Amino acid sequence: DSLEFSFSSANLVGSFPKGISADNFQYTQEGETLVFSALVYPDYDLQTVADQNKAYEERGTTAYVFDDTFVRHWDTWRGPKKSRLFSVSLTKGKGLWELGSEFFRPLLDTEHFTPVEPFGGTEDFSINRTHILYTTKDPSVPESLHTRQNVYLVPIKGGEKPKHLTSGTQGATHSPALNPGGDKAVWLEMKRDGYESDHSGIVIYDLQKDIRFVVAKNWDRSPDGIAFSHDGSNLVFTAGDHGHIKVFTVPVPPTPSIQGEELQEDPDPVSLTEFHAATGARVLPGGRILYTASSLVSPNNAHLILGLDKPDQPLEFRRMTDFGISELEGKGLDPGEEIWFAGAQDIQVHGFVLKPKGWVEGKKKKYPAVFLIHGGPQGAWEDSWSTRWNPNVFSQQGYFTVFINPTGSTTYGQNFTDAITEDWGGKPFVDLQLGWKYILDTYPEIDPQRTAAAGASWGGFAINWIQGHPEYDFGFKALVCHDGVFDTHYNGFSTDELYFFNHDFGGPPWSSKTPDKFNPSRFVGNWGTPQLVIHSGKDFRLPETDGIGAFHALQQRGVPSRFLYFPDENHWVLNPQNSLKWHFEVFKWIAEFTASDEK
Repeated sequence: DSLEFSFSSANLVGSFPKGISADNFQYTQEGETLVFSALVYPDYDLQTVADQNKAYEERGTTAYVFDDTFVRHWDTWRGPKKSRLFSVSLTKGKGLWELGSEFFRPLLDTEHFTPVEPFGGTEDFSINRTHILYTTKDPSVPESLHTRQNVYLVPIKGGEKPKHLTSGTQGATHSPALNPGGDKAVWLEMKRDGYESDHSGIVIYDLQKDIRFVVAKNWDRSPDGIAFSHDGSNLVFTAGDHGHIKVFTVPVPPTPSIQGEELQEDPDPVSLTEFHAATGARVLPGGRILYTASSLVSPNNAHLILGLDKPDQPLEFRRMTDFGISELEGKGLDPGEEIWFAGAQDIQVHGFVLKPKGWVEGKKKKYPAVFLIHGGPQGAWEDSWSTRWNPNVFSQQGYFTVFINPTGSTTYGQNFTDAITEDWGGKPFVDLQLGWKYILDTYPEIDPQRTAAAGASWGGFAINWIQGHPEYDFGFKALVCHDGVFDTHYNGFSTDELYFFNHDFGGPPWSSKTPDKFNPSRFVGNWGTPQLVIHSGKDFRLPETDGIGAFHALQQRGVPSRFLYFPDENHWVLNPQNSLKWHFEVFKWIAEFTASDEK
């Protein structure tokens, strides 16, 4: 079906006070109200931002003074401004839109800051005609030591104390949403405070009955981006499952009669898609779901699921956009082959392989190989597209490309994710060793004398850990470490989100033995494989001294090594020209030590 739109010429509908950058817009047509966020000073006043900006810039010093532990976050030093929500009327009269001049402060007299930095956006709040539902860090506990986020409901123009909907003992909450009738709220909630990769449960709050309950209680996957269907009868969301991100739906059950009562019926969610990586599922009228999806061979495109309102007929799937399709045609990208093998404790481990362009089966010891190790460590390689660490880019360079999801990875159930806690250098490396052996046994076309490994973040830790443990017998001829941990003990003091370290290592560095047990710097005496070290100056998750320390160790030991430094990048290399330089240096380094002797 085609849709036709007509557009009038652009016209100015209003303006925001000087000095602010409004963001994260949501609009309710029924309430004729626009809700947005802006970074403001402690007075929570849009009108004073410009003057305060000027005074701050001209304060005569560049010093920061802190009284709490969150001195910097991700790539930014913490300043005096924080993110707050505002609302303003936006009406249409006589064919023209008009923005109101009075800006309401619904979170006045609170210490609630939302969206939650550094990555929060419109998914951190939801609006209807009368109210805003939002998540914010619990103001009663130190931010860098806790993941706890509370969910609140407040009138869209404020004037009342926000109603607290969460228990106050939970961990992080995400993706709050209101149903069309405004009588139910839903959000995703982790039970454990301090653990950012805990299982995300589906929580519904019946606003009329004042009862909170959990849906799909026994389902062992973690949803993302949840919303109600247009009639409020179902929930729609995405969730990772075995290296694929799928669209799921689950019915909204009747509210229990009392708090804590077990649901009479609590079915598991049903997947509507099976492959690739779906994101941003949005419910549309007429039994439709709009979402984007990428794969190992395609960037994100918009897709439509139709027929959800016709249960007696099969669903229809349509791709609505063609971004990158023609540009990538004929490039010989590999959609990937999935593998499973027995890993640590005989648990099945999953991964992907890509064969290089021109691959000929049966040509033994013909092809070099690259083993990619993901970060997190609670993350996963997925059937998805990225401009960073894109496996097909490695494959296009002629490498048999291997990327597996060892113990600690997500999308395989919470027990598998939890199993890396206080075991960074344990079971995951049993998986990596057994996976590599499986690859060499299964694909004799790989030349084991022409192999390399590369990883970032936890994957960078893995590279440094492999350096110090030659008994693993991987046989790699070159290594690449991007923003990886070199000194685990030191990282427990220097990282920004202290709760992450304290959870994964069983406490802060002075009270736990785990940081020293799995500290790559303790094994520098074994380092001997040529290594490229990459680090960035604005990486506050793993400060640049980790990279410098690893490079200094390699240099002093006389190991062939190189240091690639980006002073203006964070944990990720995002600038396009810097990305090109990153890829040039990585491929140059790997090729130097894996090149064939054949002329």
